[in-house]
Order: sequence, then C-alpha cells, then structure tokens
Amino acid sequence: MEKKVYSVDGKELRTINLDDQVFGLPVNEDVIYYAINNELANMRVGTACTKDRSEVHGSNAKPYKQKGTGRARRGDKKSPITVGGGTMFGPKPRDYSYAMPKKAKRLAMKSILSLKAQTDRLTVIEDFTVESGRTKDLVKILNNFAKDERTVLILKDDDAKIKQAGRNIPSLHFLSFNRLRAHDLFYGRRVIILETAAKNLAGFYNSEEGAE
Repeated sequence: MEKKVYSVDGKELRTINLDDQVFGLPVNEDVIYYAINNELANMRVGTACTKDRSEVHGSNAKPYKQKGTGRARRGDKKSPITVGGGTMFGPKPRDYSYAMPKKAKRLAMKSILSLKAQTDRLTVIEDFTVESGRTKDLVKILNNFAKDERTVLILKDDDAKIKQAGRNIPSLHFLSFNRLRAHDLFYGRRVIILETAAKNLAGFYNSEEGAE
C-alpha cells in the first residue's frame, strides 16, 4: 500500500510503501472487540467492597421473640433486609485481568492499522521532534493534519520532548510503535505516524517479538 509522506508543514514530500501484512489486511472486527475489552478489563482496579451480615457491626441478639408479636421472624439487626444491615450479594475485591492470546492481540493491532489506512484516517509524516518542549509548537504542527479531534501520534521511540509538549493537549494520545493500545488506536479519529515508526511497524508485527 502506498501512502504519501507529509512534512510538518503539511506539504507532500514523497510516497512510502506500507507493508500490506500490517496496513492492508481485511479488518477483523471480532478480534478488535476482544482486544479492547481485554485492555479495559486489565485496567479495572477491582477494589469495590461491601460488608455482608457477618462483617457489619451490630448485635447478634434477636430483636424480639419468635412468636406472639404478629411480626415477621427476625434473626438479628444485621440482616440484609434491615436498614444498616449487611449487603446481599455485594461486590468483593477481585482481579478482573486476563490474558489474551498473543497472536490474537497482534492481529487486532494490524486490523486497526489496516482499518485506519483504508479509511484515510492514517497520515504518515516525516520524523520530527519538538526541541523547545512547548505545547504551542506541537499544536502548530498538529493543526496541519487534525483540528479539535481525538488524535493518536505513533512515535518511533520514547521522545520525551514531544511528550512534554503534548501532555497539555487533552485530545492527543501518544503511542510507541512497539507498545500500541487497541482502545486508543481504534477510537482515535486521526492517526498520525512518524515515517520511521511506519517502517518499524512492519518488522515488529511480522516478527516473533511483535507477538509479545
């Protein structure tokens, strides 16, 4: 698949051949769904906790005698049907995370990249950095490709200067080519990828390392 490479000013520079095994695959919607659900489940803290009747503070004494009052039979004040009593079937701390097959996760990332490339929501730009680390310098570049929409910028490495410049932009998400996240990538309205990162993606996701 051929894509145009743009300068930081938004001008066409050249074309680049993107690997069809990463950017030209049929979109597998099922595996994308499972990958996003897996990431969201792994992010859950799972600390919600309620007290059942054995943990609530209160007397174990029977509130009134069993018979003769005309009222329902009651065991103690900690019953779930009593105000201030224990919670019935409430949540307890648990681990929601689970492992997804590595090949499926890799296929999900390639499917999302293919989807973005095929719907013209993926833009390849020349490698750049923001030496000043200032937000307005990065915004000036981004405005040539995306304005006021959720944007994902895929970097070729862990560029601290770009991340420093973009941390005050709420609609911008950074991803490294070897640490993609299905949720951010799928819901990004515009995906901007550096030229070197686009080349590295082919080698990474077609190797055994990319299955990790």
